[in-house]
Amino acid sequence: MDENSNNYTLQKDFHIIAFSRNPGKPAILFILVLFMYLVSAFGNMLIIELVCLSPKLHTPMYFFLCNLSLQDIVYISSILPKLLAITITGDTSISFPGCLIQIFMFIFCLDTEFFLLTSMAYDRYLAICKPLQYSLIMNNRLCFLLIISCWIAGALNGQMFSLLISKLSFCKSLEINHFFCELKTVLNLSCNDITYIITMIFIEGLCIGVFPFIFILTTYIFIISTILKINTSAGRLKTFSSCSSHLVIVILLYGTSLGFYMRTDSEQSNEQDKLLSLLYTAVVPMLNPLVYSLRNREVIKAMKKLVKITL
Repeated sequence: MDENSNNYTLQKDFHIIAFSRNPGKPAILFILVLFMYLVSAFGNMLIIELVCLSPKLHTPMYFFLCNLSLQDIVYISSILPKLLAITITGDTSISFPGCLIQIFMFIFCLDTEFFLLTSMAYDRYLAICKPLQYSLIMNNRLCFLLIISCWIAGALNGQMFSLLISKLSFCKSLEINHFFCELKTVLNLSCNDITYIITMIFIEGLCIGVFPFIFILTTYIFIISTILKINTSAGRLKTFSSCSSHLVIVILLYGTSLGFYMRTDSEQSNEQDKLLSLLYTAVVPMLNPLVYSLRNREVIKAMKKLVKITL
């Protein structure tokens, strides 16, 4: 029975409902998603180019930012193009392997972003609270190890969940009431017992989401305490501006993603879930380059210099 069910799944396509049950004006949705995708893609590519070309940005903070931008590009490129295709063509089908790839990329990128933001918080803590020891602790070796660890941990976790889902059989509806192959939505279509996977998601939500979020907030308590001890208001403003953008992104990303994955199924509303997911899959990657560039003087200076060289 299980083998036949698995064969049935492999031979059939899933169908991503997206926003088709509340269609409204698909042209407006297409333009909105395309706008977010282009702004996010070009903005993050600009950040990567600036960090690579400007020697003044060759510091741990900007290497973390460069990797965050790279992760955002991979993230949106694994989700938004399919949503654009569904919106403009009306073809909602996606193959089972294609769905598994989306699930892998989603978990891989989201977890990697969590780890990178946590590493960036630690970097800011050392730079502001322990400036004399900063260069000794946050050396090139530690920076490289942190970045590699973030990518590897995200990839391993994504691989684990995609393998678990590949072993499930889907004898219920193959309609995914979401705008991509979202993990919990796909799990709910399985006719297997998925209690252990839901439990794993909750535990990982604590380990990868809640605990790092508490760690980040704790580091910012020390950071703000240190900033308040600076004598001049200009010094306090300059120091806080170097990390306030990071705090904004952390609160927005963790607030939306944890709000979704730490809730019970009975508390979920499909349309609200889609909008909430759109925040951390499209809006946050779009805001990352805008927030970090507009609130960072060094990035703005590097951008102006690049424009002058280009012209």
